[in-house]
Amino acid sequence: MALPLISGRNLCITFSYLVLIFQACNGFYLPGSYMHTYSTGDEIYAKVNSLTSIETELPFSYYSLPYCQPPGGIKKSAENLGELIMGDQIDNSPYRFRMNVNESVYICTSPPLSEHDVKLLKQRTRDLYQVNMILDNLPAMRYTNQNGVKIQWTGYPVGYSPLNSNDDYFINHLKFRVLIHEYEGAGVEIIGTGEEGMGVISEADKKKASGYEIVGFEVVPCSVKYDPDKMEKLHIYDNVTSVNCPLDAERSQIIRDKERVSFTYEVEFVKSNIRWPSRWDAYLKMEGARVHWFSILNSLMVILFLAGIVFVIFLRTVRRDLTRYEELDKEAQAQMNEELSGWKLVVGDVFREPSHSKLLCVMVGDGVQITGMAVVTIVFAALGFMSPASRGMLLTGMILLYLFLGIAAGYVSARMWTTIKGSSEGWRSVAWSTACFFPGIVFVILTILNFILWGSNSTGAIPISLYFILLSLWFCISVPLTLVGGHLGTKAEPIQFPVRTNQIPREIPARKYPSWLLVLGAGTLPFGTLFIELFFILSSIWLGRFYYVFGFLLIVLSLLVVVCAEVSVVLTYMHLCVEDWMWWWKAFYASGSVALYVFLYSINYLVFDLQSLSGPVSATLYLGYSLIMAVAIMLSTGTIGFLTSFYFVHYLFSSVKID
Repeated sequence: MALPLISGRNLCITFSYLVLIFQACNGFYLPGSYMHTYSTGDEIYAKVNSLTSIETELPFSYYSLPYCQPPGGIKKSAENLGELIMGDQIDNSPYRFRMNVNESVYICTSPPLSEHDVKLLKQRTRDLYQVNMILDNLPAMRYTNQNGVKIQWTGYPVGYSPLNSNDDYFINHLKFRVLIHEYEGAGVEIIGTGEEGMGVISEADKKKASGYEIVGFEVVPCSVKYDPDKMEKLHIYDNVTSVNCPLDAERSQIIRDKERVSFTYEVEFVKSNIRWPSRWDAYLKMEGARVHWFSILNSLMVILFLAGIVFVIFLRTVRRDLTRYEELDKEAQAQMNEELSGWKLVVGDVFREPSHSKLLCVMVGDGVQITGMAVVTIVFAALGFMSPASRGMLLTGMILLYLFLGIAAGYVSARMWTTIKGSSEGWRSVAWSTACFFPGIVFVILTILNFILWGSNSTGAIPISLYFILLSLWFCISVPLTLVGGHLGTKAEPIQFPVRTNQIPREIPARKYPSWLLVLGAGTLPFGTLFIELFFILSSIWLGRFYYVFGFLLIVLSLLVVVCAEVSVVLTYMHLCVEDWMWWWKAFYASGSVALYVFLYSINYLVFDLQSLSGPVSATLYLGYSLIMAVAIMLSTGTIGFLTSFYFVHYLFSSVKID
């Protein structure tokens, strides 16, 4: 009786500690950045990101245009790996805010615009470039009314071109509306994982934490014609008269040669009931959300229904064949072997080494690496660990996961190699090829695209220093781990085939239609599970929208895995039934062919949904990135289908004993 008493006492002590902890901590918030609280009059400086456009998809530096520079000079903010690859370039700006102080101030007057400045401003205006400004890690949001519908945008345009006019006008006056929430700082502990790192507000910091927190950042852009001689007499942050927007063309700042532009801004602080953990809700609202959810649910239900029917029919067919065969006695089996047709006839060839077996092992290993990266990333994002406040963290996490999952790729490729060959000879070459195959494809495509971006002077170009960092990470982490995984794969026991392979290969009967036609058609079913979600993913990448439904993406990914496995197994069974024992590559491409439909859908999206995209450079960039995505999907889905078919064939032929 002593043990239960001791356990009960420990349980009471543990419970008491938990009560004390929860008493001291009334709130907990993990995703996002560390919460800042400001007192009245505290200075806050906005930051500026790269100029972006849905017309060209070529980001440019904010200070490539004649904007006012900060008094202390331009200073770049620390950027993570994902931000650098995406072309983000976050700099400081002269836009200063004083907490809870409404004001209208002057910044600077530019020198006379040169011919180059005018040409550049007109080009950026007509290409619909947006200025992306950030305050307390929140992007500036702008609202517009189109046909009575309120539409929200992030950022504001560089300028605008009125209808029926050849003139362009420059946005030089900004009206900011900062939403703030009064924070008491009583008994709340907050842990943040944003760009500022991890921080904790404890009971001891209550007084320090009390103040105002920024929960919204809105902007109204205006074009105002000022008298440059009068404005030049002012100093930075001097007060100016408030401006009512919009103004007529005569009172707007036209873009023309020798023109001097004065920059001003207004700021209004508005108290809000929005709490800091909910401040991103406004950015994550998507028009047509109900259609989005119901479309995905409808797609999931249809695919589950079809896949269920296929799976049930398939199980019944195979089970009937096996039951009939096992019920026969040995003499009947021997007689039946002579009269057999279908998959039982290829028993001596079904495990014959496929053509290009090394390439198959390499692609399967890379597919395992990509699939593992996608699953872990989406699970963490669905749980809320990849907040939109942490820019670039999603891409950074994917790259690091891919590097460390090299050990899984090496293990699978080497073990598959030893299984097919019967010995581990040559596994180093397979492991090296696995480490280089997919990264090599990505490197070649990115290098070509990078030369295009360098030629356009875009911030989207990957710097040479980042190239060396990525190569170093790959060579120092991924390659060694892949070789370690390959070594472990050779040490693992090879998978033993249940039947012997004949010395002379069996002739495959002629078919009325080519087998590749069936393989290509099989990819339509997996594509049906993801094409709706693919539309929203492409929109988030190319139209600058926030993607946030990672929970649904996780469901779609799970369903895609199931459908790829079922489609590949059914197709493999169909080929075996017509005495086609060359099932290895067909099993891979049966599910991997979905990548072809993804790439074709990307072209369809470019033609019909990205009509604003202009120029061959932008189209080349789009197609290049779409090709990388399609190759990754092919390797991932092909691997899922192949491994499922391999274990199915192994199980099928180990269930019957044919001499």
